[in-house]
Amino acid sequence: MVQERDVEAHKLLVRRLVEEAVGKRNIEFLDDLVAGEFAEVAARWVRPFRSAFPDFEMEIVELIAEGPKVVAHFRCSGTHEGEWLGVPSTGRRFEGVDEIYIFEIEGGKIVHALGVEDNLTRMRQLGIGP
Repeated sequence: MVQERDVEAHKLLVRRLVEEAVGKRNIEFLDDLVAGEFAEVAARWVRPFRSAFPDFEMEIVELIAEGPKVVAHFRCSGTHEGEWLGVPSTGRRFEGVDEIYIFEIEGGKIVHALGVEDNLTRMRQLGIGP
């Protein structure tokens, strides 16, 4: 049975992911926060995205936790300075793009995540979408 303190610890884990790996650009910190197959997926996502959007910022709008899961609503921004999805840098900036993720925690680490990102808005703001 998951205790209230565990639920708060799960939210803190996601907050640390955002603050350390995204905010402070400490990619090596991922090893302390994620495990299993998700560790590989996270590393493959973070490095290229950080390269494409070096000033990427992720604001935590809300964290909701129950049991071993944390639902996170993020609002993101960044400037397109490198290749992303095969598109060369536009130099344009996206702002206020919403992302919703469900993180699964096991053994004190994030082991799975499922997310929905508003890439249509992101692409339109960057001038590369319909």
